[in-house]
Amino acid sequence: MEKNGYEAGRLNLPFVGHCTFAKSEICTDWENIKADVAVLGVPNDMGTQWRSGARFGPRAVREASTLFSFGHSGAYDHESDTLYLTEEEVKIVDVGDADIVHTDMHQSHANTELAVSKILESGAMPVVIGGDHSITTPVLRAYKDKGPIHVIHFDAHLDFVDERHGVREGHGNPIRRASEMSNITGMTQMGIRNVSSSNRSDFNAAREAGSDILSVRDVRRLGVEGVLDRIPKDKAYYITIDIDGFDPSIAPGTGTPSHGGFQYYDVIEIIQALAKRSRGNIIGMDLVEVAPAYDPTGSTAILAAQVLMNSIGFIFHERNN
Repeated sequence: MEKNGYEAGRLNLPFVGHCTFAKSEICTDWENIKADVAVLGVPNDMGTQWRSGARFGPRAVREASTLFSFGHSGAYDHESDTLYLTEEEVKIVDVGDADIVHTDMHQSHANTELAVSKILESGAMPVVIGGDHSITTPVLRAYKDKGPIHVIHFDAHLDFVDERHGVREGHGNPIRRASEMSNITGMTQMGIRNVSSSNRSDFNAAREAGSDILSVRDVRRLGVEGVLDRIPKDKAYYITIDIDGFDPSIAPGTGTPSHGGFQYYDVIEIIQALAKRSRGNIIGMDLVEVAPAYDPTGSTAILAAQVLMNSIGFIFHERNN
């Protein structure tokens, strides 16, 4: 086995070398992806209604993820006495970005769908970094031959707007568009709170389409096991995480922050428990709306990278055990 990090004679600190996701191998030949996980950036923020800047999210999250590039192979969790993210359990590659054509949302979404389709054809699990939440629509379209799929959605906002002034595929629409896909059989939406772009009719439509809507307070009242009891069993799961689902105290770097949000363990413990219950049957995930210009400390991108790295670790540990 090829050695890396300081085992090969280099310390290879986080700020040294090429800035891929977790310093993983680069794969720009999308016809020849050989990995368990393929990380794709989608730097598209043309769907935003207020503050732009999430187009720089993929670069920021990649840079932050170098903090979690383990030269000694694996991440040891002393609480569970478990080694995650070993080379034996999961191989990650960074496949670069979908091509974004400025002002052309239709073509940009088509390019995103194609990129995810190539990952799925290879057998790898897509991990997609946005960009605003509009990118989830073309990502899920790439799963048209997969299913049934249950969507797990962490967000401050319902994202169930149908159409306003002709806009159907902005960042307020992705869960509505997902609900219209024949292979999406339901959604669990967590963190939804406070004032947002959705009105009562959107909430009613979401419930009619099979959505279970939980606020932050609902999730905390139910606890992890209570939340899992409400998620249908024996499904394939797709996870979409809007960083504004977290509280702005730990995730200020986003275009539409909303106070009263999740803390880190509120979210990660649900993902870990879902991975365990489903034996790792999580078939893809995205994390969106990181806008680094609004967070000079970089803590939002670090949070995003940490959530993605730990989620990948949980999923593939369960798949292999």
